[in-house]
Parts: sequence; structure tokens; C-alpha cells
Amino acid sequence: MLRANKTAHERFLHAYIETALWSSTGDDGEPLDSVDHQLAEETVVQMEKDCLAFWCANAEHIEDEPRKAGHDFWLTRCGHGAGFWDGDWPEPDASILDSAAKAFGNVDLYVGDDGQIYCI
Repeated sequence: MLRANKTAHERFLHAYIETALWSSTGDDGEPLDSVDHQLAEETVVQMEKDCLAFWCANAEHIEDEPRKAGHDFWLTRCGHGAGFWDGDWPEPDASILDSAAKAFGNVDLYVGDDGQIYCI
């Protein structure tokens, strides 16, 4: 669990993970944030790596809205019906962040045989 006094990057990462879990479902169709599964260590590492890379490349465009940016990073990169492009971000930030997120490509989460959540 992240400490209470989170840095902007930590708030970004936390929102990214929250969004990933509520927007992804298991084989039973239930959102992954409503079931009792843990993120696999390798999933956490990959999420941290992706978020840090995105943050470092785009911090000047997202510093004031880290939670919103973490949320939109997941939605945009995974092709959901919302994200940086949907009108909540000013231009040129919206276009810059949209292109940067799409460059990371899609990620899918799934529950492994061990009950942990993995990404592919």
C-alpha cells in the first residue's frame, strides 16, 4: 500500500492500477477490483516501469492532474472509449498525451491459475 503523503508520480501510478482493475474483468465477467485477487509481482513491476516511463516523458503535461492522467493513461493505451482525447485535457496536451499513451500499446489483465493477476 502506498503511503498517505504520495508524490504526484505515486498518485499517477495508483490511479493507473485502480483503473486497470475496474476496467478489466476475469473469466467470470466480474471486474478485477471486485474480486479477491492480488497483482502478481511481475505485473506490479511492469506497471511501475510503464508508468515511470510515461511520467518521465510527459510530466510537464500532467503535473497538475496526476490521478486523472494515470486513469487516462490506462484507458487510452488500452483503447477504451475515453482517455486523453475525449475533451478533458487542453490542447496541445491532449494530443501529445494521447499519442504517447497509444505508443505504449494495449495491455490486458488476466487471472492466472495461481489466482494472481498478470498482464499480457
